[in-house]
Amino acid sequence: MKELKTLEDVKNFKVEQDRLFYSASHEEIKNGATTDIYFIKTMEILNHMGLAHTEVVAEVFPRKPGIMCGVEEVLNLLKDKNVEIYALPEGESFSAKETVMRIIGPYDEFGIFETALLGILAQSSGWATAARQCREAAGDKVMICFGARHVHPAVAPVMERAAVIGGATNASCILAAKLLGRQPSGTVPHAAMLIAGDTVSVAKAYNEIMPPDSPRIILVDTFKDEVEESLAVAEALGSALEGVRLDTPSERGGVTKELVYEVRKRLDQKGYNHVKIFVSGGLTPERIRELSEAGADAFGVGSYISGASPIDMTMDIKVVNGKPVAKRGRIPGITENPRLKKLK
Repeated sequence: MKELKTLEDVKNFKVEQDRLFYSASHEEIKNGATTDIYFIKTMEILNHMGLAHTEVVAEVFPRKPGIMCGVEEVLNLLKDKNVEIYALPEGESFSAKETVMRIIGPYDEFGIFETALLGILAQSSGWATAARQCREAAGDKVMICFGARHVHPAVAPVMERAAVIGGATNASCILAAKLLGRQPSGTVPHAAMLIAGDTVSVAKAYNEIMPPDSPRIILVDTFKDEVEESLAVAEALGSALEGVRLDTPSERGGVTKELVYEVRKRLDQKGYNHVKIFVSGGLTPERIRELSEAGADAFGVGSYISGASPIDMTMDIKVVNGKPVAKRGRIPGITENPRLKKLK
């Protein structure tokens, strides 16, 4: 597939009718198929006027504060282009209207990629920002992203990678963890207990067959009272049990601070002080703080991260052929930001 540069290219671009998924392939993103059509029209006009190769400086700024993420994908998007790129490193915080990226080069080298570039930064930064909020609430405790089930699988690795950049301890999505050079984190879903018909038998099987580096953390809210199942699993596995996971559904009130407190006290009374309490299910920063104070040791966060709104990003042309310019309402010329690092 060749890069789309003209309206004729767009007209001749064919999509396979039997493609399995509607998400864009890497090649389609790299070749401009995910751009807004008006950037192709812009290139047609500028080419007609002999201005497409004009040297410009473009700057990207966010509409609200957040955590920078998506920079590596932008670098990959433009790695074959004759441009210089300055940006805040991934994981850095930014304020509203702060310049977070600057691109210098001929407009026709990167102009058609504005849509993809902004989308990458906006979505990834939104996810990373939500994860940072959860990290601040969890403090030094484990916080794993469980959000893959809430988004399209094509972007699940992007989302969970962004969560780790933002502060999550790890990701449960296999591809996301592998892209980060890690092994994925996760326990066992209710399906195993429901099919087996008993939590303790699943716990024993887990302990028998899982490799030593797979934490013995068992879900304890499937059939019976959470305290009862916690104690039964603790008795069955003894010192091998590392933790119990509470994922009580909203139909039963969800995981409350009172529940966490009771499970902790009952485990301690029976001598199972080593058993940690892992909680999941509809967690927010506020709930993480509350449950942490009650005795929770680790958190699995899904929809709060995966459902985070993108942080709107805007790209403005600020210099044309060395002359400061700007649309009305904006200040012409480069907006200095000493925090930007040259990345390309």
